[in-house]
Amino acid sequence: MQLWLCPIIAFLCGSVPFGLIIAKAKGIDIRKHGSGNIGATNVLRVIGKKYGISCLFLDALKGFIPVVIAISLIHFEGMKNPMVIKSLSACAGDFPMLTAQIFQVATGLFAVLGHNYSPWVGFKGGKGIATSAGVLIALMPAAIVILIVVWLVIFLTTRYVSLASIIAAGVLPLVTLSGSWFHGKIQNGTWNKPLLALTLIIAVLAIWAHRGNITRLRNGTEHRFSRKPKPNHG
Repeated sequence: MQLWLCPIIAFLCGSVPFGLIIAKAKGIDIRKHGSGNIGATNVLRVIGKKYGISCLFLDALKGFIPVVIAISLIHFEGMKNPMVIKSLSACAGDFPMLTAQIFQVATGLFAVLGHNYSPWVGFKGGKGIATSAGVLIALMPAAIVILIVVWLVIFLTTRYVSLASIIAAGVLPLVTLSGSWFHGKIQNGTWNKPLLALTLIIAVLAIWAHRGNITRLRNGTEHRFSRKPKPNHG
């Protein structure tokens, strides 16, 4: 039961369009403003910083919470993950390692798909960056630190949110592989192959969702994030 329930819950959680809901509360249809995207970046640009940050946090939770539930309910021998909720252990099941890994990873993927293709907004949605980050925090918390550093370096250098997201997504599978190698899991055959597949899929989905941004970057018309100048009271 845990195997199939977790991905279903993840899709439903991921499909909640927090960006749209936050904007609607302010009397704005976010789809008709800015880039038209319901993600945190557009919410920040159109409505303001605190609303954008709130949307970012909630979108990340859509990925984080379902995966934490999945790794708490779907166990395999020798599994170690600091995110496991011990109070759910009574409901957990033990499965072969590959089976457990597949469904833990599938739960994360379904959360991202729910966000990107939400049935509540005509199977449209955001670009999945924040939700993917939530998934990765639950599955590979050390890797997310590396990705945040990569994202910040590119963003602070170029001031392009889209470019930073695209490059971080492209680096993700390499970080996954290098982490498995560093911990000796590739060498002893215990590395998480479904996790590598997930990171490849997340990277492809993220880059595909940014295809319009890629065109604008090539044409030199992409929006560059900049601080609003402080008013001069002198």
